[in-house]
Amino acid sequence: MAEPLFQQLQQLQREFRGHPPVHKWNPDLCGDMEMVIRRDGRWIHEGTEIQRQPLVNLFASILKREGDEYFLVTPVEKMRIRVEDAPFIATQVAKGAKDGRECLLFTTNTGDVVSLDRNSDWQLKPFGDPPQPVPYLEVRDGLQARVSREVFYQLVDWAEEGGQGESAGKLWLRSDGKEFLLGSY
Repeated sequence: MAEPLFQQLQQLQREFRGHPPVHKWNPDLCGDMEMVIRRDGRWIHEGTEIQRQPLVNLFASILKREGDEYFLVTPVEKMRIRVEDAPFIATQVAKGAKDGRECLLFTTNTGDVVSLDRNSDWQLKPFGDPPQPVPYLEVRDGLQARVSREVFYQLVDWAEEGGQGESAGKLWLRSDGKEFLLGSY
């Protein structure tokens, strides 16, 4: 099943620049695919890790979220898959300029580059054992990336301590002229 889908995805990738418009595709559900995106970012199909990064990237390009469920979608097929946490992990961060303002740019484990801007969905959610608040940011269309530990430490280095009142005891990031809560200390 994965190889014909890979060929179909290659065709879609040639037709569309960037990501295919999965938000416009609403085929009927074909069923459940034995695929899971693990908490550590590994994609597992029928119990075996997908080792080919181009294949993972193609699958990621047709990933769609509806409520709390995830699907791989083409114009004619829709297969439900499982996601243990977030489908992506932010593995790198860099500072850049956007419209003359400093902006943080995140790169995911599937190669997406996401700007943390004033319209970004940035949340702190519990992760790990014991659960600790960890940042998540939206990559596209409700699909989130959890910030990796290495990236988190870089962000802590760039963060500013809050001043008085409600900001006291908190770390803040500034990106695109907006402050984003990184955590409390």
